[in-house]
Amino acid sequence: MTALLTGLASLLVFGGVILVHELGHFMAARHCGIRVEEFSVGFGPRLWSTTKNGTTYSVRLLPLGGYNLFSLPPEESDDDGETAPPPPPPRKTTLFPLTVDGQKFEDATAWQRFFVTLCGALMNFVLGIAVLLVLVLSQGRLGSTTVADFGENAKSAAALQVGDTILQIDGKPCLTVYTMADVFDGTEKTHTMKVLRDGAVVTLPAVTVGPTLNEDGSIAYATDFRVAAQKLSVQSVLTVTGEMFRYYSGAILGGFWQLFTGKAGMDELSGPIGTVSAVSQAVRYGWRDVLSLMALLTINVGIFNLLPIPALDGCKLLFLLWEGLTGHPVPQSVQGFVNTAGMVALVWLMILVTMQDISRFL
Repeated sequence: MTALLTGLASLLVFGGVILVHELGHFMAARHCGIRVEEFSVGFGPRLWSTTKNGTTYSVRLLPLGGYNLFSLPPEESDDDGETAPPPPPPRKTTLFPLTVDGQKFEDATAWQRFFVTLCGALMNFVLGIAVLLVLVLSQGRLGSTTVADFGENAKSAAALQVGDTILQIDGKPCLTVYTMADVFDGTEKTHTMKVLRDGAVVTLPAVTVGPTLNEDGSIAYATDFRVAAQKLSVQSVLTVTGEMFRYYSGAILGGFWQLFTGKAGMDELSGPIGTVSAVSQAVRYGWRDVLSLMALLTINVGIFNLLPIPALDGCKLLFLLWEGLTGHPVPQSVQGFVNTAGMVALVWLMILVTMQDISRFL
């Protein structure tokens, strides 16, 4: 039963993340009047397909990617029964036209192609925010920034009081418990805080906050104080959702930066097999953990695609930005070389990560 649930959850996570990414490209292309020959979820042999309005929608065997195939519309015959080439599509004078006229992707303006390329990652972010919103709404109550009580021998009790609402920590606004998660890492540190106490803003120049420990000495909470719960409201839900998105994005960007600077090794990367393993663990804890993993993955995919790495959307956006600003495209030979080199490197990286994932289970 667990294996079945893991399979279904993995299909939901992978399929959902891939679908919205490609759907972002597809919707932007149709909006800009660009013909999409095929919209595919997955690679490999075709499992199912249907054609509507000149576009073939297909599902393929390997759900580890997807693509939009752009091409010219079919050629038409003239009165003598001979095939006549279609007239060249007009160049658009507006950035994002509302009509679908079947123009080729390469004939669209640089800014239209920029928009189409960008929308894949944007849709990943939209999915991430939507999933996080569901998670927030499912909680019933949210953690506030108001001190509720203290742990045993809490050092923060020397400065903080029950009922204090923390407004700032070290000069940074404290909006939700996720702001605190950025600051308090389970080590004892001294901070400057501003709190709302009895209706007045009070500055606390030295607040020492340590962790709450379990009996075995492990960390139970990153702070030695707990915060009160608050009821759901439009403002609190939107604020917490935004903070969760910022927290996830910051953690992902921090991970990429550690890889780039060498502070994290390749052994900390995980591929599809590792992700399925993570889904399996999330299934054991419940649907909220599965959705949390899905939010993390889709935000990860969105950010990763925007990195200026050859063969990814981020590199293509740089080429299109240059073309849009200068009016001259980057030579196709240069684009081809850069993207081919990047694709080879990404495939090699995927092989290494997959082998690494497999070795963990042996």
